[in-house]
Amino acid sequence: MSNTKRIPSIPEALLGPREVVEAIRKRRGGSLLNLDRMLLNSPAFAVGWNGFLGAVRNSLSLDARLRELAICAVAVLNRADYELLQHAPEWLAAGGTQAQLDGLQDYDAAMQDVTLFSEAERAVLQLTLEATRMVQVSDACFARVQQVLGSQQAQVELVGVIAAYNMVSRFLEALQVQAE
Repeated sequence: MSNTKRIPSIPEALLGPREVVEAIRKRRGGSLLNLDRMLLNSPAFAVGWNGFLGAVRNSLSLDARLRELAICAVAVLNRADYELLQHAPEWLAAGGTQAQLDGLQDYDAAMQDVTLFSEAERAVLQLTLEATRMVQVSDACFARVQQVLGSQQAQVELVGVIAAYNMVSRFLEALQVQAE
């Protein structure tokens, strides 16, 4: 990745529309991320993104630990450092461990590590791999997810989280958004 920005950041004084910026700040707890500044190049896109990702992050019934594991796994698979930097603390706050986070760096080994990852976590890692790399998910993989998650709502939400954060990582990487 080059050190030059593909699209320059909008200066703070020119960020707008004001109501869009304020809605994003509210969801973020008062500050904007570089991701938000990039999104604000298209206010309509920023509004949709903020609503959609706000729901994915804050309104699902899916266990936060599995959600954040899936997000971190997408980041590792897509080599999206910004995404991993943002979500590693969320993973740890949700009950994940630093050893697990470190273990994701050898993804194939992590999917087999019965000491480091539970059966449900390994199923999430497998689903994330297949949905991210191959798009089509095997029947065997999905049957495993169904077994460990049980509810159809959790299954739909997990697939949605993986899809959403693949979108996020592709956006970040294509536009070379730099970490704060």
